[in-house]
Amino acid sequence: MTGQQPVDNDQGALLASPGPLAEDRRSARWRDRPSREDPMVAELSSVVGGPIGKHALLGRQRFFTPLRVTILLALVFLSLGWFGKAACIQQSPGPNGTVGLDWSGNRQYVAMCYSDTVPLYGAERLDEGAFPYKKWWEETAGDGTVQRRYMEYPVVAGMYQYLSMVVAKAWSAAPWLPQAIQVAIYFNIVAFGMALAWLVTVWASVKLAGRRVWDAAMVACSPLVIVHAFTNFDALATAFASGGLLAWAKRRPVLAGVLLGLGGATKLYPLLFLGPLLVLCVRTGRVRDWVRTAAAAAAAWLVVNGPVALLFPRGWFEFFRLNSDRGADPDSIYNVVRSFTGWAGFDGPLGPGQKPDALNAVTILLFVAVCAGVAFVALTAPRRPRLISLCFLLVAGFLLTNKVWSPQYSLWLVPLAVLALPHRRILLAWMTIDALVWVPRMMYYLGVENKGLPEQWFTAAVVVRDLAVIGLCYLVIRQIYRPSEDLVRASGDDDPSGGPLDRAADDYPDWLPSWLRASEPTVPERLVTEPRSQATDPT
Repeated sequence: MTGQQPVDNDQGALLASPGPLAEDRRSARWRDRPSREDPMVAELSSVVGGPIGKHALLGRQRFFTPLRVTILLALVFLSLGWFGKAACIQQSPGPNGTVGLDWSGNRQYVAMCYSDTVPLYGAERLDEGAFPYKKWWEETAGDGTVQRRYMEYPVVAGMYQYLSMVVAKAWSAAPWLPQAIQVAIYFNIVAFGMALAWLVTVWASVKLAGRRVWDAAMVACSPLVIVHAFTNFDALATAFASGGLLAWAKRRPVLAGVLLGLGGATKLYPLLFLGPLLVLCVRTGRVRDWVRTAAAAAAAWLVVNGPVALLFPRGWFEFFRLNSDRGADPDSIYNVVRSFTGWAGFDGPLGPGQKPDALNAVTILLFVAVCAGVAFVALTAPRRPRLISLCFLLVAGFLLTNKVWSPQYSLWLVPLAVLALPHRRILLAWMTIDALVWVPRMMYYLGVENKGLPEQWFTAAVVVRDLAVIGLCYLVIRQIYRPSEDLVRASGDDDPSGGPLDRAADDYPDWLPSWLRASEPTVPERLVTEPRSQATDPT
């Protein structure tokens, strides 16, 4: 029958589908069926009628495709995230009768609705209509010194705030539009853009998931989306990062570099992906592709940063100065140790204007060690690791060793973890733990004098979060060295995000020593034959 597509049933036989598959023809021999293969999803499916039937013809829906269903799920969770922050944009009359933001009674902590975007509207002088990086103001630091301050975010994030402010002020100036206090309008405009950025992240994750297309639903339905999608501007960075990985997967290295470069001009972490790409390209003899991507990333970063750095050098450098001068963040492992032991830190007590030079050096050395470890795993694994797996290990290692882990940074890990380790129960457990850290954090900031929690309750939650992330790293490394446990490869894919690396044979350069090579290099084309319906699940 011409034009018919084979679809497997529950016993492994092939049924003829009377029409073309609606979405992903790559999976005609194997379709992802979580409601039949994952016990947790099977239980959840009872809400909508139970698991899919044994003889159902998959891939035939023309509207409710996996991508569209996943986007709808993302919209639901983004809506929950907005409602979670809405309490912090309530307004009330002030002492002189003017309407202002109602944060009375420490509402931002008690209601756990805090978002950086609200206080930053005034703190970054956006309410004055100031242009970022040009506008400066004086601020008294905690040590009593007076500092000249500028916009503290990288250029793309800073310009996004500026453009959102322009739109908010234009909205306020239009009497025919629904009105509110300007900071509330600003928050909603920022949130709308963040929602679009997260939808791009979800879309890219679906495209990067290969045959296991439903794995990306964990990106859409992550508890971290409810808590942190609108806490800061990190969804912009995840959109660029996921888009860059998708462009690489589609074998468009220049576009991948441009997107990663723009991501690096938003939050620096997307540029970290160039490291795993380099090591994998060395292993497969495809360094030329990496050079094109890296050059495009550098060019994009320079095009965005260059004009601001030339016109307003002090304002542009503020982001780097602030990150060099600041101490250990409350969520960092260094502060956890200090909290429980009373340790004074690597630098000891700092005087006015002193930088934590020892802490900076330690964090750099530890991250270099993480990079070396990821490179060693990438080169010596018996089968070339998947790109997403290495990106997850590197970003997780960066967060664990860095002196700053702002709570919304956990969003960086969501698409990487879902695609690297698609075990839904494990992922849901980690995401829930990470999201719940927000509760003791807010209660700690409330203060014991206001019936908040002592610091150790918060830092203990951070320890649990860090252990969960370390556990994910262990499982990813385990499946790298035991490829038979990798659910993605068991489904018949090699590396859906690999692009030029997908199914590429090992081709180590002559200069690489033997101890940095796999003992028995493999050729994926000979290993990936018929996909299996299931693989070993460590849960």
